[in-house]
Amino acid sequence: MRTKVLLCAAALAASLASSLAQVYSLNVVGYYNVTVPANGYYMIANQLNTATNMLSALIPTAPAGAQFFKYSGGYSGATFDDIDNKWDTDFTMAPGEAGMFKNPAATPFVVTFVGEVLQGSLTNTLPIGNSIRASMVPQAGKLTADLGVPGEGGDQVFVYDGGYAGNTFDDIDNNWDNPGGGGPTIAVGQGFFYKKAAGGTATSWVRNFTVQ
Repeated sequence: MRTKVLLCAAALAASLASSLAQVYSLNVVGYYNVTVPANGYYMIANQLNTATNMLSALIPTAPAGAQFFKYSGGYSGATFDDIDNKWDTDFTMAPGEAGMFKNPAATPFVVTFVGEVLQGSLTNTLPIGNSIRASMVPQAGKLTADLGVPGEGGDQVFVYDGGYAGNTFDDIDNNWDNPGGGGPTIAVGQGFFYKKAAGGTATSWVRNFTVQ
């Protein structure tokens, strides 16, 4: 899977009544590409906020018969109809959410996400049981060491790359059992399957993120 990230800063200035002061608000917008392999699956994530964080708006066209699956205690799916040129079901795809995309075409399919990078204090919930989650910002790195996911004893994470590779959080070592620790590496635009231990509690995944 290949990703391309471009972030550009746009400063919006507002003049105050006094000529001695100005107020600036910084909106950072950009895009990234996610490549779904031919005749394959990939767990994709929207990590840029838009006015309409919906499947139909974010991926308005796709190969005939392409499917997108969201998980909420079980899978629900949408199929792309190339005759009507639309999805037969719509789903939210807000930053932090992810789903499995099936590309039935004989060539790779590139999904381009465009929008605003969220900044400040960002919270994503890791519920008890199974869920599909993603970083709320377009950043690659190790699950906990770089992206700040707060693992608890017995938590498991599964990353899909033609098959699921799993890691478990060890509360004795206070780290993931992958080589080198820190959790598996997650790419920009990639979601992951997270399983919280039955005896644990729902966890808030909080990040304070600012584009420098």
